[in-house]
Amino acid sequence: MNFKFNAEHTFFTSDTHFNHANIIKFCNRPFKDVEQMNDVMIANWNSVIGKDDTVFHLGDFCLGSAAEWTKILDRLNGKIYLIMGNHDLKNIRQGFISRFEHVAMQMRIEIGKKRIYLCHYPFLCFEGGYKDDVWQLFGHVHTRRSNSGIDAGRLQYLYPTQYDVGVDNNNFTPVSFGQVKRIIDKQVEQSKEK
Repeated sequence: MNFKFNAEHTFFTSDTHFNHANIIKFCNRPFKDVEQMNDVMIANWNSVIGKDDTVFHLGDFCLGSAAEWTKILDRLNGKIYLIMGNHDLKNIRQGFISRFEHVAMQMRIEIGKKRIYLCHYPFLCFEGGYKDDVWQLFGHVHTRRSNSGIDAGRLQYLYPTQYDVGVDNNNFTPVSFGQVKRIIDKQVEQSKEK
């Protein structure tokens, strides 16, 4: 199945880990507690996402009970597509599939003529990985622009057409299609200079 979306109203994010207190320490997030982290990320989300915008969340959305998921989902703008991450598999069984526009392990979408693979994990190989015409967006690795973190050594193998849309890499805010395009275009250009 091929999904097509409007470039001006499509956003991406990953690894919010709402309600996950330990992620603050694990990823050195600049929050004093989980309540502050949730509130800041929800405010950031709603500052860029409108009610009718499309958001692709590439996994590790939330931890906690059904009540905790409901509290978070009730506060977020947009139509959310969930690409499940390793932390979502346990929680999604609590009946949250109906809260999302679509739930999948991975997706292939189109925005304009741009083909994009969405998965929680970065791919080693994907259609067009050697060309500039296909992107792969991912999360999971909790990078920052400095490429720090447990997976830093492996990230050197990424194609310039791949990008970590996770909150740790994007100021705890979803990124628009336009932002991703500018970042990937720059990465592609830099790779040609090498």
